[in-house]
Amino acid sequence: LHPTPAQTPPPGDASDLSVCSKRIASFTAMLHTTAAKSRFTLGACAVPWRSVRSNGINSTAAFHRSPVTHAEALCMPHSHISATKDHEKFLLRILDRLWNKYRERVSYVQTYEEIVKAKKATFVNDHIAFRSIALQKPSTGIPSVSRLFEALGYRAAANYTFEDKHLSATHFEHPRPIFPKLFISELKVWELGAAAREACQSAMGSHREHLPDSLLADLNSIYNGGSGGSEAALDAAANALLRLPWEVPEEAAVRTLHADSQYGAWVLLHGYNVNHFTALVNSHGPQSGLHDIEATVAALKHAGVPMKTQIESDTEGKLRQTATEAVNVPVPIKKNGVVSEVEWPYAYFELAQRDPFKDDKGELTRFEGFLSANATHLFDMTTPKA
Repeated sequence: LHPTPAQTPPPGDASDLSVCSKRIASFTAMLHTTAAKSRFTLGACAVPWRSVRSNGINSTAAFHRSPVTHAEALCMPHSHISATKDHEKFLLRILDRLWNKYRERVSYVQTYEEIVKAKKATFVNDHIAFRSIALQKPSTGIPSVSRLFEALGYRAAANYTFEDKHLSATHFEHPRPIFPKLFISELKVWELGAAAREACQSAMGSHREHLPDSLLADLNSIYNGGSGGSEAALDAAANALLRLPWEVPEEAAVRTLHADSQYGAWVLLHGYNVNHFTALVNSHGPQSGLHDIEATVAALKHAGVPMKTQIESDTEGKLRQTATEAVNVPVPIKKNGVVSEVEWPYAYFELAQRDPFKDDKGELTRFEGFLSANATHLFDMTTPKA
């Protein structure tokens, strides 16, 4: 299946791809030498390849973050983004808060950080994935997550369908391509059996107004040059994704839905929490020893991290992906109305490699979208083991 082009976000200026790491600069400079006048693909559109400048480590104080050393910055997925506008700084604070919560729960990420630091490589976040359930009442689905980010500038770039899993997805891009992409999917409940549909409606009937119009209006004001964003707005935006948006579900409903869709059961238990972050292997640097996905997988395996057995790729190799196994975490669940806990798969850490390739015109491009055939197998990484 191929992505369907949607509205293309406008390209930024030459500073949009400015990064702080000399390793990213040296790597991209090498590509730039090969393709001085080529064009790179962003989502469904092609934009001119721009040279990448190294400005050293940008002052993290401007991001309202705690200062970090150069070595620490190499392991932080958003530290290379130079934010100059208030709404960009606010967006980075949301992304960092999501990252910190995810990092606390996914121990494999910390192992990856240690490897990156030891190899003096650079960690750049390619994309963040979220999941949702599409219902008519309450009205939920992709917009339950995307509207928060759309209010801060993200725009839909391409759509995807996964017929065998009853899923649809949209990937979103920021006007500045240096920001991570978002991959937001939804389960189409109307395609499930009657028992699974009833389980969804019963569990999600208590869905709260987690993105009120007032919050979206505040975020839109920030994006359009208003205030830099209060702590209250930051808390509200982050908690809309981090907190379960409905009452703790009954185990019977979770098990019933799981019989039709392990994806749906995951959402009932984890809500709109991040499903995974993704390291862009190309950012590691050619001299790091982590120059491709195979080398990175080997380093993680050597450190004891369980990995997916296969690397997903198309025949052209324009997007290659794999991941760690998902970690199990305790989540609240009700048993006949009494809240207890159950261990359930939460998240994995993904690796993506996007190598330049020549398009039909012979110009060097890079694919910035997603491949349904790759993603369909990655969805399965959160299936509970027997």
